[in-house]
Amino acid sequence: MLTELNNDSLSELVKSNPKVVVQYMATWCGNCRIMKPKFKKLAGENEKMEFVLVDAEKFPESRKLAEVDNLPTFATFVNGSKVNQTQTNKFDVLKDLVDEIV
Repeated sequence: MLTELNNDSLSELVKSNPKVVVQYMATWCGNCRIMKPKFKKLAGENEKMEFVLVDAEKFPESRKLAEVDNLPTFATFVNGSKVNQTQTNKFDVLKDLVDEIV
């Protein structure tokens, strides 16, 4: 399932879902726009996980759940705790990150 965060509530979402994959992005970020359809594709292939798009500029509290210093940043959470994260514009790297928690 894919959710686009529309308030600064990622921490609640992470706590209430066993497996969460997050794309931190911004509307001005070209690589974020390139990765968004790839992120959506993975969401469609992994229905037992929650996939979340987070605007890193609009939601600072949600951003604090990962060390976001470049965009796009992808992070995985299992049972409320961050497992891993990466900054990439390569689908294979994103897929490997997701596969770690399948």
